[in-house]
Amino acid sequence: MRDISRDPTPQPGDVVHQPGHPFDGFTVISVYTRAQAIADGVLADASTGDLAEVSAQHFPGVNVSMTAAVFALIERAVASPKHANDWRGVWHDILHMSRACPVSVWQGGRLFRVLITGTGRKRLHTLKAIFHPDETGRPCLTIMLPDED
Repeated sequence: MRDISRDPTPQPGDVVHQPGHPFDGFTVISVYTRAQAIADGVLADASTGDLAEVSAQHFPGVNVSMTAAVFALIERAVASPKHANDWRGVWHDILHMSRACPVSVWQGGRLFRVLITGTGRKRLHTLKAIFHPDETGRPCLTIMLPDED
């Protein structure tokens, strides 16, 4: 039997034991971890590389990432020749607005709006920030589009 105190990541075959949770008593059939999503390119890790300093400035001690769709949005803004955007500046604006101006807040997340020029006709973007633990229980933040989970 697996020691969940040493390996908290659910594994196929585990039974969920969380009274009151909608999945209490269900058997886990598949697991897709945050580390796998980063390796697959579904998530971009913003806690390493050029964006790490900006992420740590806004969310110290938290592993911060963004979905591939948000990555593509920033990439489009930075590539626009009419605007003087850079990766760190756009990422700073996103993280700042996620904290300063939430539109809707719920336990573990929030919707917020941020102005990003150079992405096309639309300048005001609604994004979602979700706070959650990673597979080892460390705090994480994922920035995504509102329709992503």
